Amino acid sequence: MTADAQAGDAPAAGSAGGFWPGDTRLVISISMQFEAGGQPAKGADSPFPKVDFPPSVKADAVTNTWFAYGYREGIPRMLDLWDKHGVKVTSHMIGEAVQRHPELARDIVRRGHEAAGHGPRWSSQFAMSRADERAFLVAGRDMVQQVTGERTVGYNCNWLRRGPNTLSLLQELGFVYHIDDLSRDEPFIEKVDGKDFVVVPYTLRNNDILLIEGRNYSPQQFLDQIKGEFDQLYEEAGKRRRMMSISAHDRISGTPQMVRVWDEFLTYARSKAGVAFMRKDDIARYALASPLTLRETETI
Repeated sequence: MTADAQAGDAPAAGSAGGFWPGDTRLVISISMQFEAGGQPAKGADSPFPKVDFPPSVKADAVTNTWFAYGYREGIPRMLDLWDKHGVKVTSHMIGEAVQRHPELARDIVRRGHEAAGHGPRWSSQFAMSRADERAFLVAGRDMVQQVTGERTVGYNCNWLRRGPNTLSLLQELGFVYHIDDLSRDEPFIEKVDGKDFVVVPYTLRNNDILLIEGRNYSPQQFLDQIKGEFDQLYEEAGKRRRMMSISAHDRISGTPQMVRVWDEFLTYARSKAGVAFMRKDDIARYALASPLTLRETETI
């Protein structure tokens, strides 16, 4: 079992292959979405049938209780789980959720987790003008910083759907990486306006919102899915840099039954030699500094 890897350590040769810091063989990157409280009053994705509410109904009350579970129960429960295993995660924070629940946002940062950008509110940015999108990104960044004191350097669009100006704007605003890419199982560098920009790939295969809510997986099926992914990537990691991405949404993975299977997975993964959990900002900075990092000739 290894301690969490720290960015900036020199890679070492040996059984781990020298692809990651020290004796790390495989890095696991966990996303914890802090979205609850940032959703619109009505019209947000939920497990309930879609309803076209008349203007007289200002809010979808039951859907909002489902989201409220995320900040009332889900994130506090997950934070205790991460502490139990000494794991640090990246929390993609919607600005309005952070402003409505500032103590929770500050607690995430106090416990050593990364505060990353996820927009100021639950809305898509892909069709915005460049000026409007820039203002949108700045608003989200500033809302998180005002509450947590942390300046976000990573970004996740709503449902990963960025627009033609998004990467350019992120780089212009000082972001280091984004995650809205599913094309690899390791971080890589692409060129944006002629400059290096890091991709720390996201996941749908190991994503609770897709598997639990979208495909109606049971918690045990979710566990089987992520353990199978882990085993394969751990095997490959002896020959090339490998990173496993997993996603936990506040109102989904924060339920008692899901935290139980997350606990089982973390225990299993940490029992293997050379497994480390890294925040995405640390992964991105390490990738920028490492001569072994893949450089893509295309930017999608």
